[in-house]
Amino acid sequence: MPPFPPVDEQLAYLKKGAAEIIREPELRAKLEKSLASGKPLRVKAGFDPTAPDLHLGHTVLLRKLKHFQDLGHTVIFLIGDFTGMIGDPTGRSVTRPPLTQEQIDQNAETYKAQVFKILDPVKTVVDFNRRWFSKFSADDFIRLAAKYTVSQMLEREDFHKRFQEEKPIAMHELLYPLAQGYDSVALEADVELGGTDQKFNLLVGRELQRAYGQESQVVLTMPILEGLDGVQKMSKSLGNFIGIHETPLEMYGKVMSISDTLMWRYYELLTDVSLAEIDRMKADAASGQAHPMALKKALAASIVHDFHSAEAATRAGDDWARQFQKSEAPEDLELVSVPFAEVAGKEGGTVRLDRLMVAAGLAQSTSEAGRKLKERAVSLDGELVTLPNLPHSGNDIVLTVRVGRRIKRVSVVMKPPA
Repeated sequence: MPPFPPVDEQLAYLKKGAAEIIREPELRAKLEKSLASGKPLRVKAGFDPTAPDLHLGHTVLLRKLKHFQDLGHTVIFLIGDFTGMIGDPTGRSVTRPPLTQEQIDQNAETYKAQVFKILDPVKTVVDFNRRWFSKFSADDFIRLAAKYTVSQMLEREDFHKRFQEEKPIAMHELLYPLAQGYDSVALEADVELGGTDQKFNLLVGRELQRAYGQESQVVLTMPILEGLDGVQKMSKSLGNFIGIHETPLEMYGKVMSISDTLMWRYYELLTDVSLAEIDRMKADAASGQAHPMALKKALAASIVHDFHSAEAATRAGDDWARQFQKSEAPEDLELVSVPFAEVAGKEGGTVRLDRLMVAAGLAQSTSEAGRKLKERAVSLDGELVTLPNLPHSGNDIVLTVRVGRRIKRVSVVMKPPA
């Protein structure tokens, strides 16, 4: 039995959800060589440890790494502890402030703990680019910089726009694409993965490998995942995200809140289900053989299973059904304690519901909470509320607060006596 599946089968799995492969014939050739020799491809993705609290949008790339890993190839999870001190200028209109080494080290440890929710920790190679850059001399940097021109660098949209607008571009920012590209040289990567916004940096890696006498890596880019609204990219600042550390019920409920159209996008980018199986499910939904809600429940359970456990997925599904299909509160509802002082109204004897929702993590801001009240999407202990203030007796109270599809038990506690 061969160590790898047939090349056509591998390509079909690897192309699932991919935005672009540069170049697909090269990937096929590398896979054929790998199959013939029994030697796995070296597949790299780099992550600067700048934002360690991941949401599902960040896991799209990890999922594709897992697909290579599933096929038997060597996956290299590269932590940019050196490049993180520069700061990736992608999408930036101003220079990114560099992180301290202490911040980088702390974030790197958090990253490692989170990525193994997707990747196999035994099969994954974790590396740090400081391993080779700490040995770089001034001569090495001069030789590296000599392999790329300023005009080539200014072809990058971010730099070109800032140059045209006469906004400063720091010299160390110009080094970032070169440093990321050299990572591929140091690792002798066969394939590098990245988001569509990383295409320029990934292509620099191809060119630098040629300049250093290596065979160019194949570049595979993954799309940016849309958030719960189905329009804008998933983002914590936009409040349309699913965090990988959220409770099983919260994660499950958020998946159930997405549109039927967005469900297929999530199946494609957030699961290991094959494109053929997704097409079959679409056909079943269109013909009425399968109900979209049942398919969405299966998606929600799959995602909760990945980040928690099979038991947590089952319990979240049961709790969600009890909450939204049977109008009952789930058994293990999360309890959040909020000091009265944080949510007190001006009159003193009231609780401001907008502040309460924010403090409980049920809204991103008081303005969003106010909109939810106007949309009649807020209930307390099962009763719809639209007024902004709740009378308060001065004693501790416990409320079941529902905002849209999200629900928590909130304890409003008075300040303990001195």
